[in-house]
Amino acid sequence: MPTLHKITMTDTKGADAVDTAISQGLDLDGSPIPENKLALYNKVMGFEAGRQRSGVTNTMRSRIVRIGAKHLAKEELNQMLIDAEFPALKDKEIAFYYGGK
Repeated sequence: MPTLHKITMTDTKGADAVDTAISQGLDLDGSPIPENKLALYNKVMGFEAGRQRSGVTNTMRSRIVRIGAKHLAKEELNQMLIDAEFPALKDKEIAFYYGGK
């Protein structure tokens, strides 16, 4: 049986912290992630890993919108996208990310 190392609180910031925790089979608090959850996650991530990509800037914009909506007001994020010469927020993105706010 492999030895799992508890993740320390200093390892819980940034996007890589989640990937590191998953690869170790641990939640950020150090508790084990159930095998059935890990198996489903790995199966679905396998689908994504095999998906053909069409362009980096589309992926960049999607990530900016998805993450930016957690931290920025709609108007601020929209202006930042426009300033960076990305397409403005789409109605469906506004409804999804800001509809309940």
